[in-house]
Amino acid sequence: MAPIEPDHGIAEPVDDSEHRVVYHRELDELAAGVLRLGAMACETIPQGTEVLLGGNLSDAQAIIDADDEIDALSVELEEKCYSIIALQGPMAGELRRLIAIAKLVAEIERSADLMVNVCKAARRMFGAPLTPRIRGVLASMGKESNKLLRLSLDAFADENASLGLALADIDDELDQLNRDIVEAIFEAHAAGQIDLKAAVQVALIARYYERIGDHAVNIGERVNYMVTGWMPEHDSVLRAKNRDRPPGESVGGASPDVEPGD
Repeated sequence: MAPIEPDHGIAEPVDDSEHRVVYHRELDELAAGVLRLGAMACETIPQGTEVLLGGNLSDAQAIIDADDEIDALSVELEEKCYSIIALQGPMAGELRRLIAIAKLVAEIERSADLMVNVCKAARRMFGAPLTPRIRGVLASMGKESNKLLRLSLDAFADENASLGLALADIDDELDQLNRDIVEAIFEAHAAGQIDLKAAVQVALIARYYERIGDHAVNIGERVNYMVTGWMPEHDSVLRAKNRDRPPGESVGGASPDVEPGD
């Protein structure tokens, strides 16, 4: 019998190249899933706007029912993020990317929920006449919110931090349309062209569109965080830390003169 070699407790080196290939494939699949979720959410915006302006209640119910698929995919993607973090122990930029994706998924899913709200509001005001101006502003809000959400997804796909941050300025157009719809509602109500119940529903619908734009801006900020590690809220944190400090003793290089929102 051959003698048994002593075990000195030295493990053979493990080639983890295959492990890394699997890991990066999971990251790629996760990113593709986010874009698929985003495409599904984007599709609901023109569909919901058509329901709103056309009054097709069967289409409204179809959009409401389809939201279950969006919810299911969002849960799957979020759980995948947590699984990768727990099992792979990502560091630095890869960890930021996973954290950002988990946040992006929530923003996208909520945008789709808002179009469900639009469809439900459209059912509540079914048959109520809308003035040409109100219809025109609502149509524009649908197009603008869809554009913002698509741009935010482009920023994610291309890891374009500059585009991500630019969305806050692009969102100004949707904010202006939200102000326009309020003016149009008051104008129509004063002329007896819309009743109070329908006016309230139109105002809520406009708010839903405006919130989609806000979610797109949030996605852009998360993309910037994913790429650079910085978010606008970091300035607020530094201002809070520096507020009670004597001049010349600020931390983090933040300027006490920076106004909130800059």
